[in-house]
Formats: sequence, structure tokens, C-alpha cells
Amino acid sequence: MFRRILVANRGEIACRVIQTARRLGVETVAVYSEADARAMHVRMADAAYCIGSAASSDSYLRGERVLQVAADSGAEAIHPGYGFLSENADFADAVAAAGLSFIGPPGSSMRAMGSKDAAKRLMEAAGVPLLPGYHGEDQAYETLSAEADKCGLADGHPVLLKAVLGGGGKGMRIVRSQGELLAAIESAQREAAASFGDARLLVERYLDSARHIEVQVFCDSLGGAVHLFERDCSVQRRHQKVLEEAPAPGVSPELRESLGAAAVRAARAVDYVGAGTVEFIADASAPNHFYFMEMNTRLQVEHPVTEMITGLDLVEWQLRVAAGEPLPLSQPELSLSGHSIEARIYAERPAANFFPASGTLRHLATPPEEGVTVAPAEVRASTDGLATRVDMGFVRGDDVSVFYDPMVAKLIVRGPDRAAACRRLHAALGQWQTVGLPTNVSFCRRVLETPQFLAGEVHTAFIPQHHDALFPPTPPPPPHLMALAAACWVAEMQPHAAHAAHAGHAAGGCISATQ
Repeated sequence: MFRRILVANRGEIACRVIQTARRLGVETVAVYSEADARAMHVRMADAAYCIGSAASSDSYLRGERVLQVAADSGAEAIHPGYGFLSENADFADAVAAAGLSFIGPPGSSMRAMGSKDAAKRLMEAAGVPLLPGYHGEDQAYETLSAEADKCGLADGHPVLLKAVLGGGGKGMRIVRSQGELLAAIESAQREAAASFGDARLLVERYLDSARHIEVQVFCDSLGGAVHLFERDCSVQRRHQKVLEEAPAPGVSPELRESLGAAAVRAARAVDYVGAGTVEFIADASAPNHFYFMEMNTRLQVEHPVTEMITGLDLVEWQLRVAAGEPLPLSQPELSLSGHSIEARIYAERPAANFFPASGTLRHLATPPEEGVTVAPAEVRASTDGLATRVDMGFVRGDDVSVFYDPMVAKLIVRGPDRAAACRRLHAALGQWQTVGLPTNVSFCRRVLETPQFLAGEVHTAFIPQHHDALFPPTPPPPPHLMALAAACWVAEMQPHAAHAAHAGHAAGGCISATQ
């Protein structure tokens, strides 16, 4: 095991890695930007180094500065967390070239999965199910049009155009008729070229009602590979997940086995090492029909729900595998028990299209943490295994900056079954208190109140489909609260008014103000 590691990230994931390292007796080194000088991960680490200004392009994305800190601090390995440098193949190679261990996959595996067309050809060769589509080099309109017809456009089924190097919805267009195709191709190609420097497109059949089901995989450097079951991440806004759960609702043991086997084949096809997630898309009405979407070559934000149902610490597994150890457990030794759901707590305004917010956490109270993540199968499957966990990157008084992702925390629960987990998460969200900036806590509670979510009827169009229930009209504040707010405003303004009046008299005249 390593003696000291550097955590090349911030926020809750940096704190999460530090917690496990501390439990294992591994020292930690934090890096931070000038905006994060008082951040929680800086206070938790054994040592901390400033690597630049607030902008991530001048701090957390400066791989050469991270490597210099690793050398100066005596770190033996670098954990990238997620985001920032976590899926940067050149950085992974540079870490290895510096004689350090990268706590993640090799750069070659990242490159193999980084190009969507090349990845799909690899998956096809490995026998991983793919959506009907075209992943070829010929980008002529005639070819793309013919392939779109083969994908079902000629029969009235929609198709999806996707940039080969795309991400975040850029270079992506849904086409529902031949009359829309030419304009959609030209538009997608322009956006792809501007965003990624590559105008090439894929063509795939589009599923209007889809499930986003992903499988956690783990591989070691000795040839071992396992899956740690599936998660459902279908409830999304702006192509980002809001609620994640494990196991996925409605997945039979036979389908679970098929998903896991396909995910392991995908990982083996690129000589994977470490924690990874293979994402599949499935027809919401027939989830047995699932198709490879992409592989995330890092630890996922939603990894805690997998920890809850397996009773494992995935960060510990990462450290052990990166240190050259074999996987701690084989596939037959892994078990799934209980049900876990995670809510991502964002500083944002859901009613304003989830517009991100920033500000100071003037007050923050979270539900009490109960139970433990690492627990035997028989405990996880019973009421003795009820658990509430809060993964935080902030405390009261901290600033949520405009420079970074607005996620404040993750709230994770476990119950013996899905109904119990839903009730527990709903109650825990009701205990969450934040003053100083808006959050999506009430929105998450409304999702949990819909009969469709409680029935497990989740899909990627869930939020727009249930818009009226999730975004009810906001009632005016009660009169007593309006009166209290007015009194507070008057009390706050009185010292300013007195100072202005004094200054005006001292100047021998009156003070005027314009707006």
C-alpha cells in the first residue's frame, strides 16, 4: 500500500478519497486554487499546495503543476477523482512517466474509449450489444442518409446524430423525418467541428423512452475482472443525473447477469485497470433490449449507491489495485443486498431550467448520518441495515463558487427494499436546511412523491413528462413571513441611513441618490 498519495481534485470527492486514505493509514496531499484556500478538502489533508488562480484552467487542469507538487511532497500516487484530469490520457501517461502510480486506468484504455466510433467498433468485436447504427469513416451526405434509413428513419423511427468526439449534448441532433436530415447533419457537423475539432458523426436509432442503466466494473493488473452490479441513472436534467439508485428497478437476475457479463467484456476489450462504469441504454418498455452507450474511465459520482448494496469501499479497492494488489473479491464472492438511492444536492434554481447558483452557505444543517456503508449482506437486507450517509465538500460559511460545478453534497440512503429507501430519502431531504443560496432539495422530494417514480417507472424523459407535478406554481409567502422580512430589511438599513444622514449634514447639504 502507498505511504502518501496526492488527490488532484476538490469538493466532496477529494474529501471522500481522503477519508478512506486516512482509514488505511495513507497520508494525503491536497492541491487547491486560490478560491479554495479555506476549502474542506484543504483542511482535511495532511499537506496542501496552491496550484493557481480560481479558474480551473489555471489550477486543477494544470497537470504539470500537479506533477510538480507530487514530486515536492513525496507522493507515490495520484488519485484524480472525477472531472478535471480524471479522463485525460496524456496526464495518466505523464504520471506513469514520472515514476508515480495513477489511481485509474492506463492512458491507452482511456484513448480506446474516448473516440465513440472506435469504441463502438471495439465493442462490436467483443460481442457487446450496440444500437443499430453507423460508425464508419464515410461522411458523405448520401452515406449518412442511407444509414439513417437503415436505422429506421425510413419507417418513421427517429435517429440520433452524434459527434464522434462529442460530449455534453454538443454535436447531437434528433431527426424524426427525412426532410429534417440534411439541415440536422450540417448543423451537427458545424457544432462538432467548432467544439471538438472533428466534424465526423455517428448515426444511431433513437429511443424516445429510454432507461440509463450502467454497470460498475473493476479490473486489476493481474487479469482479474468483476462487475459490482448495476445502477439506474435515468432521472436526468440537461443530460446530467439527479437521482441514482442501485439495483435498477425491474431488472431480473437473468438481465443483471447479462448486463454484468457485457460490461466485463467491454472492460477486457480495452485492457482496463481500476474502477470504471459501462453505460447502457435500454428501451424503457423492454429493458431486456440494452445497448452499449459509452464507458466512463473513472470513479463515478454515484459510486456510493454501489458501495451501499455491496458493503464495499470502492476507493479502497482503487488504492489496492493501483498498488498492484489483486481484486479483493472474486465474482462469486460479491453479493447484492438492500436498495440504495442517492440525491445530488445542487446549488441551483430548478424552476429556472436548473440554472446554477453561487453564494455563501450562511446556514447548513444536514440529516444525521446513521448506519454504516460497509455491512454484511444479511444486515444490508434487513431493517438493521437502514443507513443515511452525507458526502460533503462544504461546511457552513463556505462559498459555492461560480468557477466550479455547483454540487454541494450527495445524500445517500439504504433500505431493505426500494420502498423503504424511497421513504428514507424523502424524510432525509425534509431535514435538509440551507440558507444563503437556492438548492434542488424540494425538487428531489417532489420526484420521490410521484406515483410513477415510486412504482419504478423511470426513464430519461421523466422530468419533462411530469413537469406539472415537479414544477407546481409557487404560492406567495405567508403575510407573517413578509412582515418579518420587511422588519429585517428595515433593521439592516437603519445603520446605513443614519450614516448617510450624518455625512450629508457634515457636507452642509442634502444627499441625493439615483437608481
